[in-house]
Amino acid sequence: MASASKTKISFWERFSYGCGDLGCNIIYSAMSAFLLFYYTDYVHVSAATIGTIMLLSRVFDGVTDLIMGVIVDRTKSRFGKCRPWILRMAIPFALAGILLFSVPSGLGETSKLVYIFITYNLVSSVVYTAINVPYATLNALITQNQYERSVLSIFRMILATTGTLLITNLTLPLVQFFGDNLSAWTTTFAVFGILAVIVFMITFTGTKERVAPAKETKQEKVPFLKGIGLLFKNKYWIMITVTLVFIFINYSLNGGAAVYYAKNILHNENMVGTMNLVANLVQIGVMFFTAFLIKKIGKRNMLIIGAVVYGIGFAMFGFVGTNMAGIITACVLKGIGNAGISSCMFAIVSDTIEYGEWKTGYRTEGLINSASSFGFKVGNGLGSAILGWVIGAAGASAGSEITFIWIPAILCVAQVVVMLFYKLDKEYDGIVKELANEGGNENA
Repeated sequence: MASASKTKISFWERFSYGCGDLGCNIIYSAMSAFLLFYYTDYVHVSAATIGTIMLLSRVFDGVTDLIMGVIVDRTKSRFGKCRPWILRMAIPFALAGILLFSVPSGLGETSKLVYIFITYNLVSSVVYTAINVPYATLNALITQNQYERSVLSIFRMILATTGTLLITNLTLPLVQFFGDNLSAWTTTFAVFGILAVIVFMITFTGTKERVAPAKETKQEKVPFLKGIGLLFKNKYWIMITVTLVFIFINYSLNGGAAVYYAKNILHNENMVGTMNLVANLVQIGVMFFTAFLIKKIGKRNMLIIGAVVYGIGFAMFGFVGTNMAGIITACVLKGIGNAGISSCMFAIVSDTIEYGEWKTGYRTEGLINSASSFGFKVGNGLGSAILGWVIGAAGASAGSEITFIWIPAILCVAQVVVMLFYKLDKEYDGIVKELANEGGNENA
């Protein structure tokens, strides 16, 4: 166990790990940024109805996340717990993404909604879950070192942001290139699917699972309900999961509302690419420095600072109107703030694994990450539903302002409030040392 906390991770392994979220983001970013737009403007179904479907689907999604977490914890193979699932699900992931953007044009209204419900759940609740939960868990199995986990998370988010850049800036041009119709969306995501398979293979071949439970940690298979009970003994996991819900509501709103905001407020839907490009490039640039800052101030403080700056960036849009300099400044602030948030949010989940092992005597990497995955999928689903409901009720113009500016700014404040109670950064080294020397404990 001690060796897993001291191992230095190579640049290639960090890059390989990050490639996994580039692959995941090809579908996640598309679902956040363009799926509602595709359904309303190309498939011609109601935004409010789609919002409701997305929210209801998250209930099933949450169940499958938890099931997948248990499956990961029980997986034993020569490749480890997590890596075999990345290998198994890479091609199904690409195929499911193609199906998502392949609603048949000849279907009636009801048949379209049935197709949307089935394919949305296939992608989000089954295939995405089966590759993303193991991928999220992989961080905790590569190393126990807090700093190395942060660096892995930074590489993850740099590559994830690269995926977002590809999707937000290439999707509409590719759709237009392939004919700007329903089949054009299918062809576009066939291209993206091939890319996803390639980067997932880099993750599979370039990473290694090293971390094992402490000697005194109970090794038997944890029953599902008992595992859920153990989660709720982990106060820091609860705090991070709630924070992830807020973060991913924001990400979903930011991605989905941007195209409506650009089209109805800025009167130029192509501005969505410019806004995302500025924010994402700034985010990538700042993330090259966040590892140093995290080492100095800790993940909790980095998350708080990021949320404050991110919220200011959202709020600024409410005052700049169509002024280009103001819009770019707001995007820069969002990029800086999101660099702080995204550098820490997944690595900090991994830290709660050791706290849970120390407190309960059980180590459940898969279940902890799957339950947190449930948290951010709930956030994504709520964001999509809120977007559909608000635009359906208030109209595209007023609704896009509410969902792109004011709700995200308020949620940033909520993130700060929750994280003020998080103290694990100061306790972590002592917990890992105690686990290495003595094994798990029943502690308060």
